[in-house]
Amino acid sequence: MRVLIVNTSEKTGGAAVAANRLKDALNNNGVKAKMLVRDKLTDDITVVSLGHEWQNQWHLLWERFCVFWHLRLSRNHLFEIDLANSGTDITRLREFREADVIHLSWINQGMLSLGSIRKILRSGKPVVWTMHDLWPASGICHYAHGCYRYENGCGNCPLLPGGGSGNDLSAKVWRRKRNVLEHNSVWFVTCSQWLCRQAKRSGLLRGQSVVSIPNPIDTHFFQPQDKKVARQRLQLPADRRVILFVSQRVTDRRKGMDYFVEAVARLTEDHPEMRENTGIAILGGHAEELEGKLALPVYPLGYVSDQHQIRDVYNAADVFVLPSLEDNLPNTIMEAMACGVPCVSFKVGGIPEMIDHRKNGYVAAERDAADLAEGMRWVLDEADREMLSEAAVGKVLHSYSQRSVALQYINVYNEAMAFKNYQI
Repeated sequence: MRVLIVNTSEKTGGAAVAANRLKDALNNNGVKAKMLVRDKLTDDITVVSLGHEWQNQWHLLWERFCVFWHLRLSRNHLFEIDLANSGTDITRLREFREADVIHLSWINQGMLSLGSIRKILRSGKPVVWTMHDLWPASGICHYAHGCYRYENGCGNCPLLPGGGSGNDLSAKVWRRKRNVLEHNSVWFVTCSQWLCRQAKRSGLLRGQSVVSIPNPIDTHFFQPQDKKVARQRLQLPADRRVILFVSQRVTDRRKGMDYFVEAVARLTEDHPEMRENTGIAILGGHAEELEGKLALPVYPLGYVSDQHQIRDVYNAADVFVLPSLEDNLPNTIMEAMACGVPCVSFKVGGIPEMIDHRKNGYVAAERDAADLAEGMRWVLDEADREMLSEAAVGKVLHSYSQRSVALQYINVYNEAMAFKNYQI
């Protein structure tokens, strides 16, 4: 079986990381898998570039300009909206022709247009589409933020100026997606049960197959290692407990930094001794902007792409905190747990599926900074750290190992291929 996974980037972003890991998992379990990407960053022979860089850049810039125009030249929500009004036709590529299954992943920001997707569906090849967020099932947004207009046509979009209208951009794109998807079978896969429930409410996906399969992780690579050695490599203090916060862009409000700042302030107010024995390591872009905002010493690690160094960062931590306000199945939580690090996060999205409350981490009440602070205190001062660590590793081995996830996807591929063969 030959599978072509289509994703905008090879490495940048959580969806790219997940797609790359799935490719490796499939190849390690008897499937010949390749990735087709716009942004190729390595010399991996199983990853193929679209080529034609200037055309790719044009697709990206044109779509961004159109979004910018509809936002009345405001940058608010500029990267929360995708139109898929410009993109590349991949059906003529050799890799496409040779594939038995086309597996769409995160294909936004000028990678594929809705017209490109229509051509893929009309090619007759079985199509599996992994949803890393809600965009395939909504009009223009990636996260619904409590809005359910996508169930029956969108419109009055809160991301558009003035709240949009009944026939605004979100409603128009929703109808275009419906025209692409109706009368075509797509096997949708969500990375979490939470997203699966949301997707099944969409009018766009009525009659389509929607199942939930988590992202995989290489548990031979991400695993517990010597904490002292990891800290030495990162030049982190050996005499302090380390709270870790990770995000591609730490100032992203969706990742909940404001609640993290408030929770740390509460911790130090109630437990002033923490100022002497605890610090915060921050991994991600713009980490230096948070110095002075947190009530504990901050160790900004910046943006790191080297996987060995990222593994060191997790192993150097005593607790990992991710107060996301909305999230699917964060790779960062999975990576931390695989390294035996207990996690503290809000009860949102797919996170409660990953963290078992007070068994391998702590799930705080949504948007509750006081409970987030209690979770950090409980992990650092009260819980049996060894028991938490073992339970975290055990959860990852059982639920997110390469083999477990690959076999679930292979079942979906076989079902899609059998259906296409039956139609023929």
